[in-house]
Amino acid sequence: MLRTELIRSVSELLVERATQFPQKAAYIDQARSVTYEELQTHTANIATQLRQLGITSGDRVVIHLDDSVETVESYFGIVRAGAIGVCIDPKAAPGELEYMVLDCGARMIIVDSAHFERAISLRGKVEGLKVICTAPGGPDGEVIRFDQLVYSPAEGQMSAIDTMGLDDVSWIVYTSGTTGRRKGVMLTQRGCLWDAVASWESIAKLGPDDFVLSPLPLFHSYALVLSVLGILLVGATEQIVRFSPEQIINTLRTQPVTFFPGVPTMFQYLLNALGGSNLDAKALRLCVSAGAIMPGALNEAFERASGVLLLDGYGITETSTMVIMNWPAGKRKPGSCGYPLLGSSVRIVDPITQRDVAAGEVGEVWVSGPHVMVGYYNKPEATKEVLTDGWYHTGDLAIRDDDGMVTICGRTKELIIRGGENIYPAEVEAVLLIAPGVKDAAVIGAPHQSLGEEPVAFVVPNDDGLDIDGLLELCRANLSPTKVPVAIYFVPEIPRTGSGKAMRYLLKEELGNIGAKATT
Repeated sequence: MLRTELIRSVSELLVERATQFPQKAAYIDQARSVTYEELQTHTANIATQLRQLGITSGDRVVIHLDDSVETVESYFGIVRAGAIGVCIDPKAAPGELEYMVLDCGARMIIVDSAHFERAISLRGKVEGLKVICTAPGGPDGEVIRFDQLVYSPAEGQMSAIDTMGLDDVSWIVYTSGTTGRRKGVMLTQRGCLWDAVASWESIAKLGPDDFVLSPLPLFHSYALVLSVLGILLVGATEQIVRFSPEQIINTLRTQPVTFFPGVPTMFQYLLNALGGSNLDAKALRLCVSAGAIMPGALNEAFERASGVLLLDGYGITETSTMVIMNWPAGKRKPGSCGYPLLGSSVRIVDPITQRDVAAGEVGEVWVSGPHVMVGYYNKPEATKEVLTDGWYHTGDLAIRDDDGMVTICGRTKELIIRGGENIYPAEVEAVLLIAPGVKDAAVIGAPHQSLGEEPVAFVVPNDDGLDIDGLLELCRANLSPTKVPVAIYFVPEIPRTGSGKAMRYLLKEELGNIGAKATT
């Protein structure tokens, strides 16, 4: 049974955790930490000050910060003010930032010193845009200091906050843009908290005794639901870090970390950094992965090196992330992301006939449940294209076996069709990634005059070099001839989103890069 009593407003959860764990550290970064009592007070202060600054119910406030305690405080404070939090990738290019700020109609933007100049430049393009900066002292007189919001008492002004309903839009999270221009996904407190209960509290057993080490980018929905809301939901403690394989390994070995979330590429880099040695993280009880397809061989190799379970799952922004997960107990199948969450309905559908396919056949994943988005902000036509009678059409392809376990094959737009035969990039990548000398890899389709497309691979070699002949032989031994890459391109890195998805459109552009080193 799901603990649905936990699904309450952020403000209620903050007050309860402040009463329950007043002096317990809630969130920690490299500069500061905040207790649950402080978190409740700070976010109430932020909310009342935002109202004083003219923010009203439904206004959009952008968060454009490096991952930090301030990011978490902003997420909660904005919602307590009745506004909508829009957390934007701190690595977004200036043009992308401008597009998203204009697209969501933001009235305010919260930045740190690293992003201050960008915010100031936007004031000439976004009428009335107010800028809040977390830098001590504030960079100029026209900019509001974040600490003034945090430490200005809220007494006497509380009636203006904490009025947002569970089903009101609370956050807008922009898609990664891997298949087109980014779209703002509208999420509610009920949807996000339901997803956190169904996945992290129920399956992963996240609880108040957990110490979470999170390198997840906080602008992403995976982190919003786990690394922000999930921590508050159960009263755990979290250390927010920037991903560095060596530092992560050292922290896992020396600190009482019990729970580590990541994306597949992070686990690949950790495995590479271990270099065959064991992780030896004595307090660690569980690792979880989402955001991109986890190759079965990588999952098994990391579990051998760490001695703990690595639970893979499947999630997407439009469903408040998690949809399907493996469980700690029971059957697990290499490469499969497990079973649908309790209360989440999943269909595998023929995209042409819109009928459910039989077990063992490939179809598109459709999802229905309380975690499905309200829609795309200010994009009714795009919303209609993917939402039908409460079912979200994900665009992802999957197979469900006779036991009900689901394996994701890839995206409909990424499918390579060679002479009428379907080739799923993930299947080829799973073989490439087990090869000695391969640090990372991604596969795309290259145009072919008669066959339509052929698979080509982009590979990041390890520092020790790469045996190309051995790599191709491994592919021939594990893949049918039509799936073996016709070319391998060496690149310094695979461009990926914050959730670990390969940005294949950039790799298609890279095909024309004469600087790439190719081996056929």
